[in-house]
Amino acid sequence: MKNSRILLAASISLCAFVGIWGVISPDSLLVFAEGIVNQYFISRGWFVMLSVTVMLLFCLALTLTKFGDIRLGADTDRPEYSTPTWIAMLFAAGMGVGLLFWAVAEPLTHFYFVKDVLPQPIAAEQALLAANFNWGIHAWAIYGTTALSIAYFSYRRGTPMMVSAPLKNLFPGEFWASALGWFSDFMAIAAIAIGVAGSVAMGVFQVADGATVLMGKETATPLVIGVVFVLMIAAYIPPLLVDLGAGMAKLSNIAMALAIGLVVYTIVLGPSDFLLNSIVSGIGSYVAVVIPRGLETFTFYGDEASKWFRDWTLTYMVWWIAWGPFVGVFVARISKGRTIREFVLGVLIGPTLFSTIWFGAFGGIGIYDALNGQGDLLALTQTNVERMTFALLDRLPFSTLTTLATVLAAFLFIVTSVVSAAFVLGTFSTGGNPNPSPKVRVIWGVLLGVLGAAMILSGSMTAVRTLIALGALPFVFITVILLACLIRALLQDSRKARS
Repeated sequence: MKNSRILLAASISLCAFVGIWGVISPDSLLVFAEGIVNQYFISRGWFVMLSVTVMLLFCLALTLTKFGDIRLGADTDRPEYSTPTWIAMLFAAGMGVGLLFWAVAEPLTHFYFVKDVLPQPIAAEQALLAANFNWGIHAWAIYGTTALSIAYFSYRRGTPMMVSAPLKNLFPGEFWASALGWFSDFMAIAAIAIGVAGSVAMGVFQVADGATVLMGKETATPLVIGVVFVLMIAAYIPPLLVDLGAGMAKLSNIAMALAIGLVVYTIVLGPSDFLLNSIVSGIGSYVAVVIPRGLETFTFYGDEASKWFRDWTLTYMVWWIAWGPFVGVFVARISKGRTIREFVLGVLIGPTLFSTIWFGAFGGIGIYDALNGQGDLLALTQTNVERMTFALLDRLPFSTLTTLATVLAAFLFIVTSVVSAAFVLGTFSTGGNPNPSPKVRVIWGVLLGVLGAAMILSGSMTAVRTLIALGALPFVFITVILLACLIRALLQDSRKARS
């Protein structure tokens, strides 16, 4: 109990300190974050890519071995949710507002970077490949490894759903395991809080820009951004005062339905033949290089390419690591009764397939405009990245309706993410209490708002990504420890079963 109180006080203090620093002096916080993140990426980028590739290979190997038959729970347990519902919930947890924000902007930004050094068709292919890779199976391998470790120890060994639980279970009574476990919980809280706060900032930027479009204005003013931010806090504080129930699940399902409707609408009313070919080609290009690309660090391509790799791929990998404990706990909770094989294949393949379809549709329209149109969307990537998705929708019929749907989806994704994150943070910071008090949940909700405000005041999405990376850096090593604990437990239990 004493350790739980210390953990709660220490984690709240750290997050409050970072948030207040960012509000009072965002420039100095950004300079500090950039210095640490850039140095880490230059010296340890290879470790990040090697780690996430090992996680992916490990997950895939489990499906081919006898360990894939192990059920997450008692041998008589069966899944609580149908497979389609389960996969939809997986995607809702790991997607957030990011795909809405970067749907068009990311492929076109990559295309802009390489179009002067590669023939345009190859540049377009590589741009779409980069987006698919950054949001693809490696991200879900990070989520899957974290979730599987937490789920296995919780359902097979009866531990609480804490990041520290595997270490404490394997090495009971060991001081070093207890200390490292406490630090793991502490850094998991920091990674979740800063990662979710980054998504809050991203959502505020997009919702504010969507509202600006609906009002017929050119750019979102600080007043509009401030109003959206206040409304978002007002929307997520009340749910923190009650149990996390079916209401939040319904909001998530509405947001997912809107996202699916948008991608179908884009394919049907856009240049359908080009987009369908873009999707199929994108899947083929991605599958062909997915494993070797995970070990590519662009060492031999010069400083400019190396910086692009650090700013995008490396930043994304640590972004997913930042979300790992949050998504991991959620995925573990909804996966009881599934075999490890079902779990891995569902976590890796379903959401990855949707992401490639998403970028093939939205990114495909952007690339189509760059290759066959005036290139207005391509130019917009250099001036107003927040406007990209809305600029694309404005080129298709019923733009007012689809813009409103995008704004609503972004708002709902952020509200549900913050509410869920506050519950998880409350659980972690109180020693595994599955239902932390409303007071603790509201405290975390307020702190997430303060951290989100710090991200917003930093002024750009590049700054937001840098701050998220700063929060996740220590957790890179903790994720590897979780993987090692899971391997040890599987081997131990296998030997016991044979004896």
